[in-house]
Amino acid sequence: MNDAPRPTFLKGHGTENDFVIVPDPDGRLELSPAAVARICDRRAGIGGDGLIRVVRSSAHPEARAMADEAEWFMDYRNSDGSVAEMCGNGVRVFARYLERAGLVEPGDLAVATRAGVRRVHIAKDGPGGAEGHGGAITVRMGKALLPEPGPDGPITVTVGEHSWPARHVDMGNPHAVAFVDDLGQAGRLLDAPGVTPGSAYPHGTNVEFVVDRGPRHVAMRVHERGSGETRSCGTGACAVMVAAARRDGADPAAEGHPVTYTVDVPGGRLVISELPDGTVEMTGPAVIVAEGEIDPAWLDTAVA
Repeated sequence: MNDAPRPTFLKGHGTENDFVIVPDPDGRLELSPAAVARICDRRAGIGGDGLIRVVRSSAHPEARAMADEAEWFMDYRNSDGSVAEMCGNGVRVFARYLERAGLVEPGDLAVATRAGVRRVHIAKDGPGGAEGHGGAITVRMGKALLPEPGPDGPITVTVGEHSWPARHVDMGNPHAVAFVDDLGQAGRLLDAPGVTPGSAYPHGTNVEFVVDRGPRHVAMRVHERGSGETRSCGTGACAVMVAAARRDGADPAAEGHPVTYTVDVPGGRLVISELPDGTVEMTGPAVIVAEGEIDPAWLDTAVA
């Protein structure tokens, strides 16, 4: 990065799932996994559950095929530097940045991700947003896939001496959803819970622990693959909603009308709806809290 311009950054969060946002519209920055991990370090760096690089789709090789449909690509990385397919809270923060930067107006827009194009609506105001930080943002997260158990058997999640059956839900990234009696049973979640069979998730998985709070109202904790426990996970909340609906016998495709659940996360509240065509929508706040510059010399030295 010695010859690169001094990169700017912003810090934002969606229900306290926090991100370092790096605007790079022309795709000129090269951020190695080590550089991303250093930036996301909460003691020696800026700190975040992940990093979002904002790139024009036409300037990124993984997004050029989507450029006619979505001008902007969310290049998302986990806090350990690994690449992720999608991040639901990240998409809302990404959209909030575009609005703040004057690149889009409130209303509808399309965002390219590694899991495909996601449709987003930025409300001008109203409930569900964060006070003083704009209206709620709704993301069409695509359709959930519910793979049946493979030849190696059903999914089981284990923490310490506790084990639970889990539902495999794919939201463009993988999830194992376990319903428990008490969220404390999930432990500290600094390390990934045990998930078997390993063949079900060859590249690892996000793991959600869920308890009931009331009719169509649940609460969750999550271990995000590559990040550890986070205060919120948008794709995880969507996976939880679909798993809870099926557990409760609710299927919008069969009933012909949307099904909506409130999903509480440690960092706040999300409202998740599944439509009759299978599309899952997530609504929640997104906040930008800071802006600054990354010192290229520090970053080069830190990852040398």
